[in-house]
Amino acid sequence: MEKDDREKKLVLVGGCFDILHYGHIVFLKKAKELGDNLVVLLESDKSVFTRKKRRPFHTQAERAEILNLLPFVDRVIKLPWLKTDKEYFEIVQKIKPAFIAITKGDRQYANKKKQAQAAGGQVKVVCPLIKKFSTTRVFNYETFSSNRPTR
Repeated sequence: MEKDDREKKLVLVGGCFDILHYGHIVFLKKAKELGDNLVVLLESDKSVFTRKKRRPFHTQAERAEILNLLPFVDRVIKLPWLKTDKEYFEIVQKIKPAFIAITKGDRQYANKKKQAQAAGGQVKVVCPLIKKFSTTRVFNYETFSSNRPTR
């Protein structure tokens, strides 16, 4: 018997997902295991520029299209430029996730815990941060590859 939409557990994640890599895939798959629907709040291009101190490689529209191709992502919400944590908080309240999935050591843990509790949900650590895989390392591939053994 199919679950009614009101009974389905919604899992929420947020991020830039600028250059999709293995660490992102592990995180998103583990997040999906928490519930029935995985929703990604996708940061704006201006947010990537402001937080990461660089222009995004892919536009928000391109990043959304890439994420939507993943079979374990059910919905991508393209965020506008958010100036305050309060604006993000209000979006989470409208979504009402059962879980907000994070990686271990997430710097926004305290904010996400408040958001989840206010929405009647929980924050769950779904995997460690896999430092070996990051967008920065992809951008610095020349440095990364020079440290790898040749075949």
